[in-house]
Amino acid sequence: MGDINNNQVEYTTYDRLLRAWENSMEMVRDYEMYSKRSEDEKIKNVFKKFAEEEGMHATQLRELLLEYRNKTVETTD
Repeated sequence: MGDINNNQVEYTTYDRLLRAWENSMEMVRDYEMYSKRSEDEKIKNVFKKFAEEEGMHATQLRELLLEYRNKTVETTD
């Protein structure tokens, strides 16, 4: 039967992009929450900066996700 494992779940590029985007958005929410709950201004500012930077990552991942999805849809039509 070869090296095929019928019980194995395969992740596609789309799956990985979607998961990365979802994780990135969750990190944005976490960093924002941490910045609001911190009394220390330095720590508050670091978390706020991280939230902004991670927001840029989430934006890029979303753009890649939509671009990949649209490219895949076009090739199957």
